[in-house]
Amino acid sequence: MKSIEIFSEYYKYFLRGTRATVVISLITVIFGSILGCILALMRLSKNKPANTFARMYIAVIRGTPLLVQLYIVFFQLDFISYPKMTLLGLDLERTLPCIIALSINSSAYVAELVRAGIQAVDIGQSEAARSIGMSEAQTMWNVVLPQAIKNILPAIGNEFITMIKETSVIQYLGVADLMYNNGIVITSTYNPLPSYYITATIYLLLNLVMGRGVTLFERRLQKNER
Repeated sequence: MKSIEIFSEYYKYFLRGTRATVVISLITVIFGSILGCILALMRLSKNKPANTFARMYIAVIRGTPLLVQLYIVFFQLDFISYPKMTLLGLDLERTLPCIIALSINSSAYVAELVRAGIQAVDIGQSEAARSIGMSEAQTMWNVVLPQAIKNILPAIGNEFITMIKETSVIQYLGVADLMYNNGIVITSTYNPLPSYYITATIYLLLNLVMGRGVTLFERRLQKNER
């Protein structure tokens, strides 16, 4: 069977998998960004234990494969009773451990983006804020972080694009993402290559659309700064 014939017959599987991939990627980047911001602040903190923990966390997560992290989280947290229900078409019992693992992985990369964004803010602004009586925490929250986040938002968008591809590993835990549904179609047709062509095309289109969105967002930010 040709790719067009397979897609016309099994398009529901590919669409279902695409929706799951996008939803999981979006949730992962949101939680990863929140945790990444916390880690970045710990990384820049003068508190030695917090700084050391953040350094070790980032080094370990960035230095080990995502698939290994996925299995470790899945088996390490097997004592947790996840809800046996579906949300947005996702089986939460299988999906939640994957979201936790992916968020942990994403947070390590986001933390370095946030740290770089904070350090890129002119130190003179922090000094000016402190000179008018702001505390260190107030300066960070009201002056530095808003500018840093504005600068790194395009990079966060790129992290979302990367995560769309990274989620392909969750098929091994039985989560019905795009690759998992691709496997169902292959099993039904006994013709793997056309299915992989379709799946590769979907991933490519998703990333092209998201990449275009990030580019337009960057241009809009640049116009607002003028």
